[in-house]
Amino acid sequence: MIAILKYSAGNIKSVQNALTRLGYKSIITENPSELLNADKVIFPGVGEASSAIHYLKERGLDKTIISLKQPVLGICLGLHLMCRFSEEGGTKCLGIFDTDVRLFPPVDKIPHMGWNNCLTMKGDLFRDVTVDDDLYYVHSYYAEISSYTVATCDYIIPFSAAMQKGNFYATQFHPEKSAETGEKILKNFLEL
Repeated sequence: MIAILKYSAGNIKSVQNALTRLGYKSIITENPSELLNADKVIFPGVGEASSAIHYLKERGLDKTIISLKQPVLGICLGLHLMCRFSEEGGTKCLGIFDTDVRLFPPVDKIPHMGWNNCLTMKGDLFRDVTVDDDLYYVHSYYAEISSYTVATCDYIIPFSAAMQKGNFYATQFHPEKSAETGEKILKNFLEL
């Protein structure tokens, strides 16, 4: 069973629709038992960091997420919340990735929105994906490049397009909105 974490963030239904297109069944849940017993967990999100982390902590879901042992995929806000700290609302996050999330410097249009590629990629998520393949981004905040970075992108400055630590994976781009390339990445995650 694939569990999609339900919390105060948007884009959850888009993720479920992408999984359905790939032939996978999923549930949308905030039930800790269902999350702990799922084969895979997806932690998607479009929203604001401080209100999202507040929602998770209010329900004890912060502790549940950190304790997950199966493959977990954070998407966009999900990636941010898996980091140590976000400048968005001065938010202490889950700390899975020991790195910070910063606001892009205002030297170009913010948010970074639209199609962009990854400059570097490594690991299982990117099997059969090349630097020529575009992915869909929409974000004003970015995770700094760190030892957890498995893919980089450049918009104003280089940033983490994807991260991994053990069973925790995360993408800044939206695989569910990234056409065929995004479907490959989702399928790679589901086949871990």
